[in-house]
Formats: sequence, structure tokens, C-alpha cells
Amino acid sequence: MFKLRVLILLSLLLVNTTFSSEDYVEKPLLDEIAQKYKVFAKKRFFLLQETLNSVKDKSDLEKLEAVNKFFNDVRYSSDMKIYNMRDYWATPWEFLGKDMGDCEDYVISKYFALKYLGIDYKKLFFTYVRSTKFKEPHMVLTYFETPRSEPLILDNNNHKIFSASQRKDLTPIYNFNGDVLNQIGKDTKKSHKKWDQLKLNMKRKKI
Repeated sequence: MFKLRVLILLSLLLVNTTFSSEDYVEKPLLDEIAQKYKVFAKKRFFLLQETLNSVKDKSDLEKLEAVNKFFNDVRYSSDMKIYNMRDYWATPWEFLGKDMGDCEDYVISKYFALKYLGIDYKKLFFTYVRSTKFKEPHMVLTYFETPRSEPLILDNNNHKIFSASQRKDLTPIYNFNGDVLNQIGKDTKKSHKKWDQLKLNMKRKKI
């Protein structure tokens, strides 16, 4: 028990001395997360920052691999079990704070982490597919190096990134980019119901 307490104190000290104003999660919000989800949640965000820092000057592919691997270590759980809701899109802070989520939550967290790393949001898409393996609808994040490129698939069910043609188990349904939808719906302020609610929750910094 004594060793565990020492480890926690050392981790907190490291967190407090490492994060800066330019970190992915600003310190005031990080403190709120630690208060709500306790010390191990704070440590998860610290590890996320370490991961992002380690690839910030790397290629797009290296950023994709690091972010995909990091978030795929989060436990899968249904929205009904976590939020008592049939379909809920969690903010990255809820997802990593609770350390669990469903397929949309992985996509959202990967999307915003990759934007933070400087990847052009026009290359990233929320893609609805149907999994022939699990025989159910599913969401993955897709990356298009150019508008005509074959997309790469970032999937919480697979730690390795494959091109779309290699994922014979996924049947595409449609994809969208929330930030592109923002431009389309800038007059009405409405674009996609779930995306609009997520934007509002992000603005409120919901944890």
C-alpha cells in the first residue's frame, strides 16, 4: 500500500510539472477530470500527452498508428451500460476519464487527438460501416491522404491499421466529416444531430 501511495504521488508530481498551456487537455480541465474520475484518470491523460508529444514531429502515418494504438487500449462498453442511453457520443474527456466507451467514442477521441497533432481535418472522416464479422453496424475513423486515395481504417476492433481494400469484413455505408458539415450548416447552425450535440458538449467541456 505504501509503495502504491508513493507511486501515485510521484505520478501526480510528474503530471503537474509536465503539462503546459499548449497541452491537449488544459490544466484547469485536467484538475476537474482528476477530481471527478480520480488519480488514475489523470495519469491516463498524462500518458496520452506523452504519446502525442512523442509523434508531434513525425509523419501522418506514425501519428495515426500512435493514436490508434493508444485509444484502442481503452475498454469497450456499450452506451447503455455506461450512460443508460441507447446511443451517446462521448467527449474525449468522458471517454478517457471513464476509460470505456463504444465505437463512436473511439472515433471521436482519435479524431480530435489527430487534429491536435496537426493532421488536416479534411483527411479524416467518421465512417459508418457494417461489420460482417459481428453482423452489426459499426463506426471507424478513415484517413484519406488525398481525396482520391484509398482510405486507411482506424478501428477499435483491430490494433493494426489496414487499407480499406484489406478490410473485407467491413461494408461501407456512408461517411462524413463534422468540421466540413460545420461549413455546410453554418447558416442554420445545424448539420448532424449527434455531431451538433457533441460540439455543444465540447464547448461546455463536458467531462
